[in-house]
Amino acid sequence: MSATTLSRGQMLSAAPAAFLLLLTTIIVIASPGFFSGSTVLVILADSVVLFTLAAGLSFVILLGSIDLSVPAVASLGGVIVALLIPTMGFAAYPVAILAGTAAGVFSGLVHVLLRVPSFIATLATGGIVSGLALWLSSSRTVTIAGEYRDVLDPIIAESFGIPNIILIGAVICLIGIYTQRYTRFGRAIRAIGAGESAVRASGIHVGRQKVIAFTIAGAFAASGGALLAARMTSGNPAGAEQLLLPAIAAVLVGGTAITGGTGGVGRTVVGTLIVIVMRIGMTFMGVNVFAQQILFGSVLICAIALTLDRDLLHIVK
Repeated sequence: MSATTLSRGQMLSAAPAAFLLLLTTIIVIASPGFFSGSTVLVILADSVVLFTLAAGLSFVILLGSIDLSVPAVASLGGVIVALLIPTMGFAAYPVAILAGTAAGVFSGLVHVLLRVPSFIATLATGGIVSGLALWLSSSRTVTIAGEYRDVLDPIIAESFGIPNIILIGAVICLIGIYTQRYTRFGRAIRAIGAGESAVRASGIHVGRQKVIAFTIAGAFAASGGALLAARMTSGNPAGAEQLLLPAIAAVLVGGTAITGGTGGVGRTVVGTLIVIVMRIGMTFMGVNVFAQQILFGSVLICAIALTLDRDLLHIVK
């Protein structure tokens, strides 16, 4: 029985990478010029903002929870950066991340202390944060003037021919992987997702770990919003609205189970690349936008069906 389980687990772990390879092969055959050196860099650069949001979200999904406030927190982070760069310069970035961290703490406390389901807690937090972003920006896009380009260069410039945002994404990836694999917190949230009752019985403060996970998700979301604002040279109070479904898809398609306990940031890297390559590749091939949505939704359903741990779900509602 254990051998069968191990074999299935190994197959599920390898499936996202195999699908990415298959997807890439199909696109290259259909459009041979797709994977030129410059196109690869564009794909990687375009994936960093989405990956940053998805990486933070993976901490929460590992618990078996969900965070729907991610796009609102990212938009708030972008607005704060755009508003504060003229007066605070580089300090605008940590302020934006602190704001996202506070939003994450709030979501976590509402979920843990008030025992509100994460779906509702983060949906409500997202509404509050969206309202705050609209209020701070006066419901308009806040443009970052060209004279402040030196503050944006660490994100939008290049180093050794590689866009800096790719290097930033690599650092975020390493931080996420290290935290999940090599810290007590990372091991705890994986265990909570696999079996919360057993973790409680072992003496671990489950509530504290959950609040930390939501806090990290908020900080990562605001970081992604700051990166997006730098790339777009503006902060839009609704700028990240369209990133919720792709971020969730990146986590789940990468192999993190929506029931928690399995997966992590490392797999989210592959999931993010699948989402980005699908979107850019289908556009490159001239696939109709409606057909793209159908295919994208179908892949998401398949990913959830494959990674779902049905032993944890006696009843599906």
